[in-house]
Amino acid sequence: MFRKTGLTAAMLLAMLAFGSAVPMYASCEKDIRKAEHNLDKAVRKHGEHSRQAEERRHQLEEVRSRCHDRH
Repeated sequence: MFRKTGLTAAMLLAMLAFGSAVPMYASCEKDIRKAEHNLDKAVRKHGEHSRQAEERRHQLEEVRSRCHDRH
């Protein structure tokens, strides 16, 4: 009986761990896409080496770093 309970508990924990990781990964992907879009927009509007584009590049790197640290 204890063996079944332990196995069930282990399976439940694994499902919970995997289930919580998927939304976090999706959130990171969304944040990265948004930062990339903002960079593209700044480059089109202000130029490749503009102050605005450099700020957006910095923001993109921060988002990527934050997501990398979470995973």
